[in-house]
Amino acid sequence: MSVLHQQKVSKKRVSHKKELKWGVLGLFLTAMGISFLIFKDRQQPAEIAASLSTPVMQASIEMPPPEVPWTEHTIAKGESLAVIFSNLGLSPAHLHQVTQEITHPQELAKLLPGKKLKVRINQEQLLELMYEKNESEYLHITQVDHTFQSSLVQYEYTPVIKTAHVVIEDSLFLSGRRAGLSQGLIMELAEIFAWDIDFTLDIRSNDKIDVLFIEKHKDGIKFKDGPILAAEFHNQGRVIQAYRHEVPGQGAQYYDKNGKSMRKSFLRSPIDFARVSSNFNLRRKHPVLNKIRAHRGVDYAANRGTPIKATSHGTIEFKGQKGGYGNTIIIRHGSNYTTLYAHLSKFAKGIYKNARVKQGQVIGYVGSTGLATGPHLHYEFRIGGKHKNPLKVKFPEAYTLSQEELTTFQQASAQMDQKLRL
Repeated sequence: MSVLHQQKVSKKRVSHKKELKWGVLGLFLTAMGISFLIFKDRQQPAEIAASLSTPVMQASIEMPPPEVPWTEHTIAKGESLAVIFSNLGLSPAHLHQVTQEITHPQELAKLLPGKKLKVRINQEQLLELMYEKNESEYLHITQVDHTFQSSLVQYEYTPVIKTAHVVIEDSLFLSGRRAGLSQGLIMELAEIFAWDIDFTLDIRSNDKIDVLFIEKHKDGIKFKDGPILAAEFHNQGRVIQAYRHEVPGQGAQYYDKNGKSMRKSFLRSPIDFARVSSNFNLRRKHPVLNKIRAHRGVDYAANRGTPIKATSHGTIEFKGQKGGYGNTIIIRHGSNYTTLYAHLSKFAKGIYKNARVKQGQVIGYVGSTGLATGPHLHYEFRIGGKHKNPLKVKFPEAYTLSQEELTTFQQASAQMDQKLRL
């Protein structure tokens, strides 16, 4: 082999070695690249999981503190605010601060059993207090800048119009209760018709009463009865209607369909739901004296202690013992009328000679003092000093609406009539 040929062969070997070297290097780099990609792919799920578990930082938003809930407490008999505060974890110093700073401390001096007291407390600090004072208002105490303020707030009611149909089967009270009327509404009904109907003598079985009234609801629940808006009484073939109407400066009263006041000058009876035991009779035989002696009044049999009402506004002309009448009250009504109430067991507070009394005001209680065989009220009615039968005398009418007021009243009463019929 020539030298030239050997050099060529040598160059080829070197070239093959270089190619082999670069080829191996290429395979190595390729393998590394593949392993890198595989390593990267294997790491991706872990990185994704890590990214999901890591909280994302956002702009800071200040959230309001959570509302502190109310705690409600029913006041027990003899329980004071000091005892309630102590049970709620409030210190005596806290109680002192509250009572010193509010403007209505007297409302908390004597808490009424059964009433509700609600508080909001945060970290042994009173934030707010509500005390149910009565059916119309509550005491509201709030903390403002570590100082306590108070106010009396009127309850907000939702008026709901209701109707009732009463069929008299026995007494007005029992029949009314069966029809769904409350005791208060039945008494109000009796007062509305008291000038035209004596509920001890006039009502009969199958008499009917339709009533339109308001219920006051709070939070969707009946809280108390509102006033009667209209009522229609079917009594022994006659129909008596009454509508509630408010006259400026005089308040709300009840009027008949012609705008005449249902409130006459005198009540028909001084006792609610009592039984007449002896009528007006100028030839009656006296049960104690056993001889003919005029009975110039009406006797109402009732349990001892039953309240007796003044049948009209007036002035006490006499109060005390009066012979066979026993404990007696005489009331003067204007210049021409007087009423007498006898055999009382005792007198009501505030009743004395020359005292002013209002119609319907309790003046005494049924008894059997004087010449009486049992507890009852002897009632007399006099006009110009002459005795009249209080069950038959025609009473003068009271207020009548003016022509201008009558127009407004008739429009309102027509709407009430329509609702009453429905």
